[in-house]
Amino acid sequence: MTAPASRFTRSGVFAFGALFTALVGCTVGPDYQRPPDSLTATYQNQSLLQQRVGETPAPALDSWWTGFNDPELNRIVQRALDQNLDLAASFARVEQARAVAQQAGAIRLPQGALDARVVRQRQSIESPQGEVGSAFPGYDRNQTLETLGVGASWEADLAGGLKRGEESAIDEAQAAEASHAGVRISVAAEAADAYFRIRGAQQRLAVAQDQINTQDNLLNLINDRMGSGLATHREQAQAQALVSQARATLPPLRTELATQLNRLDVLMGAQPGTWSRALSNSAQPYSVPTIIDSQGPAELLRRRPDVIAAERRLAASNARIGAAMSEYYPKVSLSGLLGFDTVHSGELFTSSAFQPQAILGLHWRLFDFGRVDAQVAQAKGANAQALAEYRQAMLKATEDVENAIVTLVELERQRVEVDQEVAAHQTARDAAQDAYTGGAISLVEVLDEDRQLLTSRDQLAQLRANDARAAVSTFRALGGGWPQAKRDVTKQ
Repeated sequence: MTAPASRFTRSGVFAFGALFTALVGCTVGPDYQRPPDSLTATYQNQSLLQQRVGETPAPALDSWWTGFNDPELNRIVQRALDQNLDLAASFARVEQARAVAQQAGAIRLPQGALDARVVRQRQSIESPQGEVGSAFPGYDRNQTLETLGVGASWEADLAGGLKRGEESAIDEAQAAEASHAGVRISVAAEAADAYFRIRGAQQRLAVAQDQINTQDNLLNLINDRMGSGLATHREQAQAQALVSQARATLPPLRTELATQLNRLDVLMGAQPGTWSRALSNSAQPYSVPTIIDSQGPAELLRRRPDVIAAERRLAASNARIGAAMSEYYPKVSLSGLLGFDTVHSGELFTSSAFQPQAILGLHWRLFDFGRVDAQVAQAKGANAQALAEYRQAMLKATEDVENAIVTLVELERQRVEVDQEVAAHQTARDAAQDAYTGGAISLVEVLDEDRQLLTSRDQLAQLRANDARAAVSTFRALGGGWPQAKRDVTKQ
């Protein structure tokens, strides 16, 4: 009976070892596959963008703000990227996510620890131990307990739950990196938008001031003509009203200028008023660049950080399904301890004090009234939600680009028409004033030309700034503003 029993034991050990090895190499749950996209090859309005020719060549998407040929804008955007507090907070979230991923990987590895303790005590003879020990001759109530141990433990990841947890943490860290890139894009775009709104307000203030000066000159002309009996009080009142009307346009423009200066200071991580002096001078010239995007919507899946982050969160939710399913399977842990324990001082490192331990642990949830089932169902529901959010992010990205393109192109078309309108109104206004001075027409016609000229010049200045802002929005929608080298965070 000895030989068969021995063979049976060896066979059982071999079978258990084979099963253990197979389980260790197993990873439960679905393996992640990136969902196929159903985007078209080109944007609906891509032909409009291709037909458009900007004032300067197309810049690299990574640093699109340099294409406006405005050194002040370059300094502002760079300062915002260096000092913005939202960007600093976003980077801190990236560091946290990376630390979580590192911790998830470390959990899968063995852990070791060193423990040592020396206890000096006076034993109570009223305690059970002291009452028994005091009955023997030579019992010493003063005792020194010395303990030293080196231990190690490791959980065998039989079903791959820990591996899935590490995958999920890595995916979340990559999502955090993509979100950080998205904040960078937003900061650069918001800083440029505030800058162009500042320049637009300055241009409109200059137009309003020119109009005030023109109206003042007209009012002085009327006052002179009244002295000669060639003008009426009605004409004087009308001219004075037009001067007041032009001056009334200044307060809202000054408000716009001040609020945008404050906005820009905060974007650059500074208290409002810090950098306003540097921008308080007259508006600087800038050019609106050409914008090229030849790869179509497919490029957004690799370029837009919000789409990348949504895809990485989808991958993380997929890994969490496997982590939840691993709770169906047993958990095996191995631990060992090499230690010494003695109550006799000076005899710690002796064979009689040597106290090794080896522990094989098993934990298997045999029944839990559906708790694991609920966890798996929750993980699958979260994955379905993440898939819908990823698809929505793709659609939103294409919508942003479509809207940005048509807004940019139509604004530029409008600006061309208004530019011609301003030139026509200026000619008509000069002719009207000459005719009024010669007595050929009434003041009403001059005032009407002034009103139309003021309106069209103000609209042109506003369109000029909005054109630049629309270009910024287009660069932002295309995912421009973060370095090429950091783009492929989704590569495994």
